Amino acid sequence: MAKLTPRQRYDFKRTIEELESYRGRATELITLLIPPTKQIPDVTNYLRNELSQSSNIKSKSTRKNVMAAIESILSRLRNIRFPPENGIGFFVGHVPVGADQTRMVAHVVEPPSPLPTFMYRCDSYFYLDHLRDMMTEDEIFGLLVIDRKEATIGFLRGKRILTVKNIQSLVPSKHGKGGQSSVRFERLIEIAAHEYFKKVGELCTETFLGEVDLKGILVGGPGSTKDFFVKNDFLHHELAKKVLDTFDTGYTDESGLSELIEKARSALQHLEVSHEKELMERLFTEIRKEDGGLAAYGEEQVRGALNAGAVDLLLMSEGMKTCNRTFECPGCGKSYEVHQGKEEEPVYSCPEDGSGCDLVREEDIVEEFERICEMYSSQLELISTDSSEGNMLLKAFGGMAAILRYRFSV
Repeated sequence: MAKLTPRQRYDFKRTIEELESYRGRATELITLLIPPTKQIPDVTNYLRNELSQSSNIKSKSTRKNVMAAIESILSRLRNIRFPPENGIGFFVGHVPVGADQTRMVAHVVEPPSPLPTFMYRCDSYFYLDHLRDMMTEDEIFGLLVIDRKEATIGFLRGKRILTVKNIQSLVPSKHGKGGQSSVRFERLIEIAAHEYFKKVGELCTETFLGEVDLKGILVGGPGSTKDFFVKNDFLHHELAKKVLDTFDTGYTDESGLSELIEKARSALQHLEVSHEKELMERLFTEIRKEDGGLAAYGEEQVRGALNAGAVDLLLMSEGMKTCNRTFECPGCGKSYEVHQGKEEEPVYSCPEDGSGCDLVREEDIVEEFERICEMYSSQLELISTDSSEGNMLLKAFGGMAAILRYRFSV
């Protein structure tokens, strides 16, 4: 999967959050996931069969809404000859709006990575596990489990474990051999072990060094061998810097990679938060300086610095749910740019004559600021609200702050 830009991740996350918010009165929400390998005619036939089956639903309103949702999907499929590169998802159904009334919601999602399987579900909520998994799909970690008998190398890509190589060491066991002195035999064992560790290190270099987006390496295995391997320079120096930690595992074959992930789960969960904390600490260091340092925060200051090209690093909270909307009055013809929450109804009255204005443009604030960042080669980082620092960015700094290239005042 191509690495998502900050705004693509932000938009995809917002789509998932919106789909999560829907709840049907009964089993009136349809999830249809079509992988790239699925033939559209096969999907159409499947849905026609489901349409026929849904006519047996006892509840009249549920039957009507389910059939309407299926027909809506069938109508959209008529314009699709082949699934897109990564497949396509349909999320269609009726949600209550009060007074025993419902409205249809329909979302068509092209995912950032291939959908793994065909799915049709009719329930009171949308099935989103496959989409949630894709939020971490661009995170790549190297995996190594090792002892003196064997080693297995692989990758963790999102939630998928990929085995690359399993190596048997052929290092003799530590027991006496007939006629040989124990000292000489021990020396031969250590020479064989050293060559084996060198070979594992070379294979790690071949496997991991060219992986540009590698976020870190996890090393596991029973006993002290894994720590000996890491501490004694068998890994390329660039890879050694990427070792996040070592973990005790009982196995060093392919199943050991899965065990390694389970043991390292807490470390992986904290990794992204730790990165965000480092970014926020850079900001706090500038703010704590007596002259205010190279910091700006709040929309007015940040916007001014960004438009002047003074921003080096822009930090924006993922918790921001605001957008800029442009309204036009049909009476006087004037346009008005209004800052509103995305959940707010896009309604605005003309201050001149009080008449209702038409919405002519809407831009998410993250989309707007990313566009400006690209103009001035400023870096944008989206900060989650999973840490106290992330919450502080949202609540104390208005959701945005910046580290500047040079001192700037609005």
